[in-house]
Order: sequence, then C-alpha cells, then structure tokens
Amino acid sequence: MFTRSRILERLRTAPAPGIRRGDQDLNPDMEPKRPLTRAAVLVPLIDRQAGLTVLLTKRTDHLHDHAGQISFPGGRIDAADADAVAAALREAEEEVGLPRERVEIVGRLDTYITRTGFEVTPVIGFVEPPVAFALDPFEVAEVFEVPLSFIAAPGSAQRHSREFQGRTRHFYVFPWQEYSIWGATAGMLVNLADILRQPD
Repeated sequence: MFTRSRILERLRTAPAPGIRRGDQDLNPDMEPKRPLTRAAVLVPLIDRQAGLTVLLTKRTDHLHDHAGQISFPGGRIDAADADAVAAALREAEEEVGLPRERVEIVGRLDTYITRTGFEVTPVIGFVEPPVAFALDPFEVAEVFEVPLSFIAAPGSAQRHSREFQGRTRHFYVFPWQEYSIWGATAGMLVNLADILRQPD
C-alpha cells in the first residue's frame, strides 16, 4: 500500500523539475501549438481509510478546451497568481470547492506540453478527509476518485491509437470503471506511476 511517507520518499528521489513530457512523446511528428499557454493543475491525493486515492474531474461537454474529458482541477496561470502552485490551488477551489488550506503541497510532476498548446505544471497535494466538494456547474460535470494503487499497478496504463487529422495518434488510457482517462491527464498519471514504482 502507498502511504504518505512512502510517497514523500519517492518525491524526494524523483527527477528534478525541468524535465518535460508531453503528447509528442508518443507522437514525435505532432508539434504543439505555439506560443504555449502556461497552466497548472492540482493532483489531489486523498488519504482515505482504505488507501490513497486520486481525485479527478469530468469536464462539461460545452467547454472550449478538452470538453467532456477527464482532468485534474486546474487551468491557465493568471497574472495575479504568484506561481503555478497558487494557480493550481485557486483553480481547485473554483472548480470543485476544495479549500486551499485543506491541501498540503508535497511536490510536482514533470512539466507536460499538450498538443493544444498548454505548458502544464502538475502540483501534488495531500488532502485530509472529510471534504465536501462544491462543483462549478459550468466547468465540472462530476468528480470521482481512483485508487492510487490502480494508477501505480503495471498494466493499468494502456497504449491506444486512433486516426486524427489523417495521422495515427498514440496515447495512454487508464480504464477505470465507466471512465476512460486519456490524453494529457493519462500522461501525467504515467509520470506519477513511474515515480511510485521506483525501487526502495
């Protein structure tokens, strides 16, 4: 089982920030739109009695960017945000009603570049239950949790492909219950799984 102390130890030995991942890792010929828009997401780890879970959102179908997809709480970094952490906490509070004082920031994942032109900083934070979520109905259709043990298990991340604009696009998918977690969110979860599976 993944405990808070074990995760903290893994994060201490993780590669230093500055490494970049992205949609182009599996699709070298798919360059992101330029210039890149800076964004941040919160990777909330909820300390449930049965084990840690990852909180995810399902975006509403009418949004301009990534409509209907599974994502972490997050969005663009505004000029008023002190840094990526501040942006991630603000967005989580706005989108799902997660008070920033309930989040203990413990690290980050590699910067992720999306094909759609976002430079995303994923920030990891522990959340101590109980938490009552209040969803922004414009942006978030629902929230759900996935066991961290499932994310870290070998084979949970599947490689899929489909035709997109006349080319074959490859991407990761985490199938969980009725949800299909793919795209940038799946790519960041692969990064998290890589960290969790580091040898002791």
